Amino acid sequence: MPGPARTVPGAAAGWRILLVENDAADAESLTGGLRRHGHEVTHVALGCTALESHEDADLILLDLELPDLDGLEVCKSIRSVSCVPLIVVTARGSELDCVLGLQAGADDYLAKPYGFRELMARMEAVMRRTRSSRTAEREITHGPLHIDVNARQVSLGGRGVGLTRKEFDLLCILAAHPDTVIPRKRLLQQVWGDSWSRRTVDTHVSSLRAKLGASDWIITVRGVGFKLGRACPA
Repeated sequence: MPGPARTVPGAAAGWRILLVENDAADAESLTGGLRRHGHEVTHVALGCTALESHEDADLILLDLELPDLDGLEVCKSIRSVSCVPLIVVTARGSELDCVLGLQAGADDYLAKPYGFRELMARMEAVMRRTRSSRTAEREITHGPLHIDVNARQVSLGGRGVGLTRKEFDLLCILAAHPDTVIPRKRLLQQVWGDSWSRRTVDTHVSSLRAKLGASDWIITVRGVGFKLGRACPA
């Protein structure tokens, strides 16, 4: 559990922070401290909710001990579709746990109990690195298909393609792993959280194919899932 909050000289204010924390006492203490420093905090206790809420966050603080999903899988899922800064704050304090957290995509790892001032300093450092790299926002290109991940814009042969939020998330996951078959269950978990329905993903795949102008952009691998294809627009 973090220690009492104290003012950190030079700390930046105004970040939108997503706190993913299962322990109610820790969440209350940390939320209060961060808000006193001028940050906007959204607290969720479930991994599935974090997967649905991370898009609007400037920074994520992620506990690994969650009641529904393993925190490492949540970290991997967020990192597969987003470059949002993410710090693991957890009771798992071994060297192996730290290595696994960083390998899962965390920008930093902080074991409980920790001091609030140390957390703020680590947040500052992570955000500093993020600010310095903002000029190189993440983009994905496959032939005529271009995806600006951070702006959430898609173009095909220079023509803009209007997608819904779920369609964009689905396409982004497939495009980020172009040579990999993404299991249906993983797509459902990352894009829809708890709303698991075979018809849901099939409907969105069909809609994406129509908007991209060719069914070969998304290939169905029967019994497994989907992968990005190499179609060219007509």
